[in-house]
Amino acid sequence: MTESLLGLAAVLLLVLLRMPIAFAMGLIGMLGYMHETSFRGAISMVARLVIDTSQDYGLSVVPMFILMGMFVNKGGLSRALYEVSHAFLGHFRGGLAMATIVACAGFSAICGSSLATAATMSRVAMPQMRRYNYADSLSTASIAAGGTLGILIPPSVILVIYGLLTETSIGKLFIAGILPGLLGVLLYLAAVWFTVKRNPEAGPAGERSSWKKRLTALRDVWTVLLLFTFVIGGLYGLLNFPPLNLTFSPTEAAGMGAGGAFLIALFRGGLTLRSTFEVLRETAFTTAALFSVLIGAWVFSNFVNVAGLPDALRSLVTSYSVAPWMVILMILLVYILLGCVFESLSMLLLTVPIFFPLVISLGYDPVWFGIVVVVVTEISLITPPVGLNVFVLKGVIGDVSTGTIFRGVTPFWLVDILRLAMIVSMPWIALALPNSM
Repeated sequence: MTESLLGLAAVLLLVLLRMPIAFAMGLIGMLGYMHETSFRGAISMVARLVIDTSQDYGLSVVPMFILMGMFVNKGGLSRALYEVSHAFLGHFRGGLAMATIVACAGFSAICGSSLATAATMSRVAMPQMRRYNYADSLSTASIAAGGTLGILIPPSVILVIYGLLTETSIGKLFIAGILPGLLGVLLYLAAVWFTVKRNPEAGPAGERSSWKKRLTALRDVWTVLLLFTFVIGGLYGLLNFPPLNLTFSPTEAAGMGAGGAFLIALFRGGLTLRSTFEVLRETAFTTAALFSVLIGAWVFSNFVNVAGLPDALRSLVTSYSVAPWMVILMILLVYILLGCVFESLSMLLLTVPIFFPLVISLGYDPVWFGIVVVVVTEISLITPPVGLNVFVLKGVIGDVSTGTIFRGVTPFWLVDILRLAMIVSMPWIALALPNSM
């Protein structure tokens, strides 16, 4: 156990010294495995992991969902989703911020990335909110918070990676994220309402849209609804009836989604030969980065396992007769503290190999724990000092200070804490849908 803790401390130190998380975990994992076994054993383990990862058919779901999100972004669907939300909510006080939350939820359901959702919606929603004299704190906070929904509402790359790390059903993880994701949307809308209740000038009401304009806006998003229904419906067998008889595996669903997103972007005139090449290049770069981090995480996980840390944690919990719910609370506290200095993917890959065996040995559901972990990482995306969505917004917008964004986002991460408490105390929120499959 001592070797595992020293290895974990070494990874944290290297990451704080700005070494990429993939190389930090891979290096310490290989050295630790070498210490526990032999040089030949460590080299063989790393080589086998690199080959197995590059040839794993199940991992093809990752680049396909990334490609799907890239094509959706190029097709201009983010603006169409925002126009619909604006048409129905813009006349309320704080309505544009609420429309941003709803549009982020819809866009993230197709895109699957929090950072991409936040960066895209900042370009779409921020000019409109400034036009109606919204406070920068509320405008940026609604974008940053809405962007976090991208890692929970399916399809979610983070849930895919959790499923691959823990060998948990990706289909069940996807459907388990729906109710917590919708709960997050409702609580974020409540946070906007609370903000404008305290300060009405932060989000003045706009003009009411006519029903003709609303119907016109809805007409522009039917392709989004069709793509989401096609991918999720095929994944869960909802399209398994004559004459369709369609049922997809997660990998097939990702491929069909990427193909559908390409056709939609092409149909909407958002693609050229140059932009298609850029989409493919960005997808390749993002996939390579994710695979590097995955390999590093598996190398570190093998070291932790062979050093006996999961078994030692189980023995420690058993010897002190700690109640399971207390263990969960301590794990959540660790996640919240790590979220102040780590971005979400790094935190997930660093901690899941350590905590997952312990949580399962206590009798908790792996699907439930996956949703809990993702909600905690959502919180880390908007909490200081390293709220990654906040810094993405700062980079895109430029003329708003990070302090302003962090002040505006406070009600949103507070309701996220409330949502986390609800999911932990009422597991059926996450498990009701997958248990009914």
